[in-house]
Amino acid sequence: MSSHKDLQKLTASGLLISLGIIYGDIGTSPLYVFKAIVGTQRIDESLILGGVSCIFWTLTLQTTLKYVVITLRADNKGEGGIFSLFSLVRRRAKWLIIPAVIGGCALLADGIITPPISVSAAIEGLQSYYPHLHTIPIVIAIIVMLFIIQQFGTSLVGKAFGPMMFIWFSMMGLLGIFFIAQMPMVIKALNPYYAYHILSTNPNAFIILGAVFLCTTGAEALYSDLGHCGRQNIQISWIYVKTSLVLNYLGQAVWLLQHNGKVMDLDLHNPFYEIMPQWFLLYGIGIATIATIIASQALISGSFTLIAEAVRLNLWPKVRINYPTVQKGQLYVPSVNWLLCAGCVGVVLLFKHSDHMEAAYGLSITVAMLMTTILVSNFLRRKKLPTYIIVVFLTVYLIIEGSFLAGNLVKFIHGGWFTLSVGAVLFTIMWTWYNARRIRNRYVKFIDISDYYSILKELSEDETVPKYASQLVYLTSANFDSEIESKIIYSILQKQPKRADIYWLIHVDVVDEPYKKEYEVNFLVPGKLIRVDFKLGFRVEQQINLLFRRVVEDLVKKGEVDITSTYKSLNKHKIVGDFRFVVIEKVLSRAHNLSFIESLMMGFYGILKHASLSEERGFGLDLSFVTVEKVPLMLASPESVDIRRMK
Repeated sequence: MSSHKDLQKLTASGLLISLGIIYGDIGTSPLYVFKAIVGTQRIDESLILGGVSCIFWTLTLQTTLKYVVITLRADNKGEGGIFSLFSLVRRRAKWLIIPAVIGGCALLADGIITPPISVSAAIEGLQSYYPHLHTIPIVIAIIVMLFIIQQFGTSLVGKAFGPMMFIWFSMMGLLGIFFIAQMPMVIKALNPYYAYHILSTNPNAFIILGAVFLCTTGAEALYSDLGHCGRQNIQISWIYVKTSLVLNYLGQAVWLLQHNGKVMDLDLHNPFYEIMPQWFLLYGIGIATIATIIASQALISGSFTLIAEAVRLNLWPKVRINYPTVQKGQLYVPSVNWLLCAGCVGVVLLFKHSDHMEAAYGLSITVAMLMTTILVSNFLRRKKLPTYIIVVFLTVYLIIEGSFLAGNLVKFIHGGWFTLSVGAVLFTIMWTWYNARRIRNRYVKFIDISDYYSILKELSEDETVPKYASQLVYLTSANFDSEIESKIIYSILQKQPKRADIYWLIHVDVVDEPYKKEYEVNFLVPGKLIRVDFKLGFRVEQQINLLFRRVVEDLVKKGEVDITSTYKSLNKHKIVGDFRFVVIEKVLSRAHNLSFIESLMMGFYGILKHASLSEERGFGLDLSFVTVEKVPLMLASPESVDIRRMK
């Protein structure tokens, strides 16, 4: 925990790590934002000054005030992100699961479009040198290579991220200053009047608003990576980042104003590259390419973390999660990695050019930001802030983000449909998984375990019944130690009487604290029936096999349990008895009375469950010691069957 606390301190290394991890997405926005704002419009002072003004006030109100000042305070034991936020407020109201799931799906959908647009925008700079260069193969090669290296971990590469992004932001700031010096009057664009003027007079106001939003698309990453860097490091480093971004946007504005009255072909003349000296252009493209790879890496890592949290919160099917390095928070989800890879390559092949990708970009992230606003307002209520402050916060940001959403909806037919479609598919999966588990739990029957204490003790000592295992372990979903699923008792006593020296019940409770690791032991029948309750944080790997082994070792050391085999030949040599886990898998039988929608949902759930990691693999159990028993989810009662005996 000390290392975790160290991350929260303000240090030079913490500031550098923040630059490398957090600002990739928002930091590469200058590559395409002004291209999107100007588009095919004729350049004039109102358009350019209004565009810069909109960018500045979006970065101020949306990124700085909402995320850096307010949302970063909604930390869950130092961790951030939409699921961490949901864990803080979910006890306030059940319906909050909806904005959490929508926001999570929107962020994952954003992960499919960010790497292609960032890398494409950087590589297209080469067309200044080679106008007929086909950039698509280069972009695909970089993206595929990026996904290939994920399985090896990125800790080594990560150490270079901070210095590289420092060079990137410094370069942008210096290039901006050089051009601002040529036309200092451009600074007047920071006056909000110019933003108001363009949005109230320009007939393309909504299109401009959708383009301006691209400057803040990485704001969610500030919050998601809170645990890696700490609030203070993010807040201080943001001052430098925002300054560099604003200077660069002002520099691009100067170059555009120098071409006042023209309609520019921004495919060939990207303002970002045009403010670079000719001799520096190749170096600039190289630095930009590295920065976009870093931005993509941060987003991919964020997607892995998001899925891992969703799995532990029972919002996503169990999938294999690997830990390639010992670095905190460093994980790799193979299935998500290759799905993202296929999605990114598909985006490049579908849209071909970064200009076309801009149309698909921003819509899903606006939805994610709206969902965060709803959850943060509930967090502020939990903190018992005055109602008028919460109302002001909610009203202001619903108006701002609602306006951005309206601006981005204009993009729907031009490509926005793509990310919304991806988000809708992800939402269907999450919502089905969440609700199907609720349907299953509805049919789980719990009984009083104390009624079976004596019979379990007698069965354990009944030598006429063949011994099934020395130590027999069941996973139980019963929240109270006084209860047990009827299916477990049925498995032990009726399906095939299972005699064991000791019966163990294991319950896993996923708690709101991200890294909590605690357990509690209850000796229900001393020496015969023992229950172990694990309380694990939603960011803790659920390696039940190892955790349970550790608990048993502790109990043996303290003399609270004896796991020596009771077979005479093994007992005299102090040989430890065998362990066997029994996993009960509930399957949907034909005898069910579900509604049409529930039947449909359970059918889709069955497909997802078949494709996902099994319960035993998901809990990290040794498969050679596991028995899986299938039992029907619900049994039809004999009274409901209409049959008549013949005379």
